[in-house]
Amino acid sequence: MDRVALADGRWPARPGEIALSADAPLFAALGTRIGFAGPSGAPELTVVGVGRSVTGTADAWVVPSQMPALTAPGTGGHQMLYRLADSGTAAGIAAGGRAVTRGLPAGAVAGEQSWLTVRKNAERDTALYVPFLMAFGLLGLVMSVLVVGNVVASAVGTGTRRIGILKAVGLTPAQVVRAYAAQALIPAAAGTVLGVLAGHLLAVPVLAEAGEVYGTSSPAVAPWVDAAVAAGVLALVAATAWASARRAGRLRTVDALAVGRHTPTGHGRWAARVAGRLPLPLPVALGVVRPFARPARALAMGTAVLFGTVAVTFTVGMGASLGEVMAARAHDAADVVVPAPPPDFGSRGPGAGPGTDGGADVPPRAAPAAVAAAVEAAAGTGRHYSAATVRATVAGLTGTVDVHAFTGDASWGGYTMVSGRWIEGPGEAVVPTPLLTATGTRIGGSLTLGGLAEPVTVRIVGELLDPRKEGMQVFTDASTLAAARPDLTETSHHIAVAPGTDVDAYVDALGADLAPLGATARAGGLDGGSDMVVTLNALSAVLTLMLVAVAALGVLNGVLLDTRERIREIGVHKALGMTPRQTVAMVLTSVAVTGLAAGALGVPLGVALHGRVLPAMGESVGLGFPGSVIAVYDWAALVPLALGGLLIAGLGALPPAGWAARTRTATALRTE
Repeated sequence: MDRVALADGRWPARPGEIALSADAPLFAALGTRIGFAGPSGAPELTVVGVGRSVTGTADAWVVPSQMPALTAPGTGGHQMLYRLADSGTAAGIAAGGRAVTRGLPAGAVAGEQSWLTVRKNAERDTALYVPFLMAFGLLGLVMSVLVVGNVVASAVGTGTRRIGILKAVGLTPAQVVRAYAAQALIPAAAGTVLGVLAGHLLAVPVLAEAGEVYGTSSPAVAPWVDAAVAAGVLALVAATAWASARRAGRLRTVDALAVGRHTPTGHGRWAARVAGRLPLPLPVALGVVRPFARPARALAMGTAVLFGTVAVTFTVGMGASLGEVMAARAHDAADVVVPAPPPDFGSRGPGAGPGTDGGADVPPRAAPAAVAAAVEAAAGTGRHYSAATVRATVAGLTGTVDVHAFTGDASWGGYTMVSGRWIEGPGEAVVPTPLLTATGTRIGGSLTLGGLAEPVTVRIVGELLDPRKEGMQVFTDASTLAAARPDLTETSHHIAVAPGTDVDAYVDALGADLAPLGATARAGGLDGGSDMVVTLNALSAVLTLMLVAVAALGVLNGVLLDTRERIREIGVHKALGMTPRQTVAMVLTSVAVTGLAAGALGVPLGVALHGRVLPAMGESVGLGFPGSVIAVYDWAALVPLALGGLLIAGLGALPPAGWAARTRTATALRTE
């Protein structure tokens, strides 16, 4: 997995050259010369390349002969990367590790890392895409089948007389079916080529994000994927077209020659009688009853609109839910923040006097109590709390976790609870879902924090939504750590100003009060979200537009076919005085009932799809979502979404309506 990849430039080939890691704190453009302090002086190295490594193999790379000038004798170490014959299981990795270290003296190995662990951590973000893309992929496949079937069925319907002629001159039913299937495959092949090219363009942001997650250069779409997609699409079109074209093969020659292009008039008479009794304008009445005259065609159009509405509803809900997740991730609803000072702030170097660092004047570290008193006394302060973070171990877990200790009520600070409640006193804690899963605990259980002056046991009272730090965090009251860490000084303060208080003026006034204490104030607020969420939102918007376009094209095909079949009838209406505007109204209202029904049904289906996919996305990264993240729809949004089906149907019917309105009466009457 961790093949150290060259993202730009080249690898160093001689002393005096260096390649930097794209994720390292020190980064410079190619060609930049960087000076390093070493035991033999300060050599300058030229940046010749940029590399990436998902495991953080190194911050920079040089040739071996460059190392003596950069490190003191005896201070260097060796990092060895091994590829093992059996690397698919933890047991195989452990056996390989023992094999490569068997001959080394005790204590020679400082640590080791399995690629399986790295892969699991790296897949946390990209796993979000899987349920999301599967939902859109299934919607797209279903709509593709509908459109292809509708187009071929329409071709069979309009070409009934031609089918009779083909059979009369000797074509067998199988040959007729193959002819119509081939008619669908020719444009499908062109569309597949264009679709593969468009897919490459749409895959760029996703692959770029995957490259960032895996710490390597952005991968490309493999050629076998293109071949498999093209073959799969053409096979799907062929199967759908064959199923729709079978009707052409079953038609009797005499019946096909007799039917010609005349439209059956037996359907929908009861609907016409009902519409005639309603107080509707004649063009509207003629349009409303049309779906009942062609129920199969109306069903095909309605199904396309249905899936388009499902896609729009799903996308709106997904965007709202991801916004809730990002708000929970940032969980800083404070208007004003007083940041914690850095750990070495106000320290004194050797020989320096009080309040100095190497001779430079540095204000002393601000005492949290003094800052809290200044915040409390400031005019315009509403609510406030302070937070300090320490590192601790948790019994049953390797490594350390962040422990956030609060002074004051922090429940208003934007923390989103999945279940349980917020901490109300010492000895209580809330933790994210991944930590509960990793420790095998639940609400009501306890955790023991180590690595402090003394062990601290906390009782879990709530499950928190917080994807930061892979969910390995503990949130508790500061008094819980009073005995184990009495020296908490790296404390931030979070303030909600009183109603009517100008935040900028408050920040300026509080900053002046905090300056003697060596602290500063800044405006708070939520950040803009992660690149992953931006990518998901962009993908969902693009895919939804594509599905809506496909739905509108399905309506366009059906309405165009229906309008061409009715062109002589439209000519009669025009001869009797129907205006172009009334003609447009008649065609548009012919899809109104279908669009409204499909929209009304598509919205609950979209809500249900969102309710299934979002929890699956959370489970893929080990997160549980509360009801506030899933239940993001309200009636104010659902009603416009239901009307979206009518909009999609109207967009598809508008071009045929314009064509019908522009057709001259004499031309329409001459059509047979």
